[in-house]
Amino acid sequence: MSRLLPHPGLTVLLVVLWVVMVNDLTFGALFLGLVVGVLVPVLTAPWWPGRPRVRFLPAFIYVGLVVRDIVVANFQVAAIILFKPTRDLRPAWLTIPLELTSPEAITVFAGTISLTPGTVSVDVSACGKYLLVHALHAPDPAGEVAKAKVRYEARLKEIFA
Repeated sequence: MSRLLPHPGLTVLLVVLWVVMVNDLTFGALFLGLVVGVLVPVLTAPWWPGRPRVRFLPAFIYVGLVVRDIVVANFQVAAIILFKPTRDLRPAWLTIPLELTSPEAITVFAGTISLTPGTVSVDVSACGKYLLVHALHAPDPAGEVAKAKVRYEARLKEIFA
C-alpha cells in the first residue's frame, strides 16, 4: 500500500486542490484529481527519501490555531496602524532559540511566524539553532519569544515527532 500511496497526505491535498481549481464536483473531476493525486506522489517518491513523519490530527488542529491567530493578528495590526502613535511603537528583533531539529519543522515554524501579521521571520542561524524574527510591536520581547515557543514550537514538536 505504501508503494501506491507513498505520501497519503499529499494525495488528499492534491485531490482537494484539483477539485477546488476545477470548481466542479463531478465524477470526472474527482477521478482526474484522484489520478493526479496518486501519480504525482508515486512519480516524485524517489526524491523524498528521508521525509519526516507527520501526525495528521495535531497538524489539522495546528492549522486551525494558525488561521485563528492570523485573523486576530490582522485586527491587532490594524489597530496599531490606525490608533497607535509612531512614537509609542516598540519594534524589536527577536532571537528565538530552536528546539526543533527537522528542517521541515523549522520551515513550518518560520512560515507560521511570517504568515501572522506583525511579525516576519528573517533568518535561521547557520547552525540551525536560532530563528531571527522582526516584530512590529513587542513591548516585552522575552514574552513574545516565550509565547512563540509555547504556542507554535511545542505543537510542531508534537506534529513532527
